[in-house]
Amino acid sequence: MLSVDHLVCRAGSKLIVDDISAVFGPGLLHVIVGPNGSGKSTFLQAFSGDRKPESGAVFYDGREIDHAGKAALARRRAVMSQLPELHFPLRVDDIVMMGRYPHFSFQPSGRDKGICGEAMSRLGISTLAGRDYLTLSGGERQRVQFARALAQIWDPPEEGCRYLFLDEPVSSLDIHYQHQLLQLARSLIEENIVIVIVLHDLNLALQYADRIIFMKNGRIAAAGDAPAIVTPELVRDIFDVRAHLLDNPYGRSPVIVYG
Repeated sequence: MLSVDHLVCRAGSKLIVDDISAVFGPGLLHVIVGPNGSGKSTFLQAFSGDRKPESGAVFYDGREIDHAGKAALARRRAVMSQLPELHFPLRVDDIVMMGRYPHFSFQPSGRDKGICGEAMSRLGISTLAGRDYLTLSGGERQRVQFARALAQIWDPPEEGCRYLFLDEPVSSLDIHYQHQLLQLARSLIEENIVIVIVLHDLNLALQYADRIIFMKNGRIAAAGDAPAIVTPELVRDIFDVRAHLLDNPYGRSPVIVYG
């Protein structure tokens, strides 16, 4: 269980995350949506431990993140940021192996290598293993980074949950791989993993989320079960666009059309 208590983040004098409290549990796919500049990525960075908040607290399984220990947390929590920068050549399998760094001291074991192979197989990138990461397309890099994150939290802890945080993971993917990645993320909720994803596409959020959190101006404006939480009025209030919800005969959620 991830608990966030009165979190505040600033960039200089600008308030980015404004006194947010929230709870994210296993067994559900949590999706955060909101307009550009609403604080989504900063919020994720703060509760993942990648950014120090101005005030507030973050708890993993009831233990404050500052007391969890960086090494121990790294073995249970993985973060996939928006296309992380890399300016020197590395093989794809070396990138994926970075996910196993918290699990060994000097050299990866055969099991570490096997886990990385399985993670690459699940993402359909086994044939890219020997490629230079810098030669890959944006979509291929996204899948490599997801495989790295998956390898990092492959091992269930003796107690508590694992945590997977994905910030715009489908932004560079074509439609096929968008759905492949989100279907894989959904399959992981059965493994006692707390999953939080930031998305821009509200229709994708409707299709895959169990719970949707709407952010605006650094605050949580609305949160609830999908698809019931989503209404034309809420979409207008959050995104300042007219929206209509249409019945979808092929899926569990309606489809949003704009205009």
